[in-house]
Amino acid sequence: MSEAPQSARHGNESETPAEHADRNFVELLQGLRVAVTGVQVLFAFLLTVPFSIGFTKLDSFDKWLYYISLVAAAIATMFFIAPVAQHRVLFRQGLKESLVRRSNAYGMIGTLALAVSMTAATMMVVDFLFNGPLPLITAAGAALLAAWLWFIEPAIRRRTDT
Repeated sequence: MSEAPQSARHGNESETPAEHADRNFVELLQGLRVAVTGVQVLFAFLLTVPFSIGFTKLDSFDKWLYYISLVAAAIATMFFIAPVAQHRVLFRQGLKESLVRRSNAYGMIGTLALAVSMTAATMMVVDFLFNGPLPLITAAGAALLAAWLWFIEPAIRRRTDT
């Protein structure tokens, strides 16, 4: 797969700084839409879990895993929605470039919180189903896979491409 030339990757050379910030913000929001949908489904599911009959069978450890997963999903949701909410508050204030930088950071924090939530939820369910080391192995695998796919591999690519 060939990469776009350097000038094409950074936008049209005739873009004004405002147009560049607008394009970056739209691209960022497009990416966040995917994550927001996933985290909202996870969060909604987690909100229903304590009301199911089997929840009372969870031991203290699994309830803590549930708590971590629920809070991390809530945090991820807030960080993923923050760029849109802030855009509404800052509309036409000439602060788009700083909003883009902050929103990118929020997206990274939201992604990390989502990884924590997914890992804790996975460990909770596997621990409920199986005894022994399998829950920890599964959770570690999920955490490592998320770290690799969402953070490490892109960071390596960014470093080698610049």
